[in-house]
Amino acid sequence: MTLPSGATAAFVRDDDEFVLVVDGTPQSAVNPDDPTQLSFGYIRHMGHVIDLAYPEHEALTVLHLGGGALTLPRYIDATRPRSRQQVVELEPELMAFVRRTLPLDPSAAIRIRYGDAREQLGRLPAGIRGRVDIAIVDVFAGARTPAHVTSVEFFTEVRELLVPDGLVLVNIADGHELVFARGEVATLVEVFGEVTLIADPATLKGRRFGNITAVAGAHGVELPGIERRVASGFPPATVLPTRATREWLRGTPPVHDADATPSPLPGRQTFTQRRSGGW
Repeated sequence: MTLPSGATAAFVRDDDEFVLVVDGTPQSAVNPDDPTQLSFGYIRHMGHVIDLAYPEHEALTVLHLGGGALTLPRYIDATRPRSRQQVVELEPELMAFVRRTLPLDPSAAIRIRYGDAREQLGRLPAGIRGRVDIAIVDVFAGARTPAHVTSVEFFTEVRELLVPDGLVLVNIADGHELVFARGEVATLVEVFGEVTLIADPATLKGRRFGNITAVAGAHGVELPGIERRVASGFPPATVLPTRATREWLRGTPPVHDADATPSPLPGRQTFTQRRSGGW
């Protein structure tokens, strides 16, 4: 289908999964019979973080900035029943298409709001302020993250929604010189202090365009066993705790609204084919 923005969206069947493709870029995948299946590497890493950061089956309050195919909201609802989830998505037509093709469980406590992710932060219910356990930032306009959701000012607004020991999970797409990725991670360090990175080693070294999962928390990021979990998945990933993350930054300064830029475009062939074991 063609969205009002001009982008095209489609679901492509891949074995048991439906892959949401927007403007030729695979965004997320859902197995409607098993919502715990996470085939995209960075989404699987986020699932591991959620599993390890909180006691098993504990209900959470989660804010998702960026809806996609609602992969993680479905995962959290399946693994942590009674969780309260708010999803902010820019394009109602895209979400209607997703929900029509892959309906949500009617009993899921998933509320969807429409509009720009940053603008909607100030319009969320007053009762959610200071009560969000996890904020997941996975905002894309086509294949790029918009500049205004990458800055110190933006993440300061997100921080105000969290419980004191809450976490922020951010999907960062970059490659080559990693200028964008280092800037966004430096921003997270500036706002939260503690940041752990999870990614394919080749991506962290700038040898390949890919996704980096950043996990930020003002009171530390405790993820016992995360190294073993991500190393055994596909593609095998590595973990940089806060000290190693600061070294990886190479002195990069944080990004503010005045100098923020969108993420770079991936190469045409970067995300076009599923590799054995996942995306």
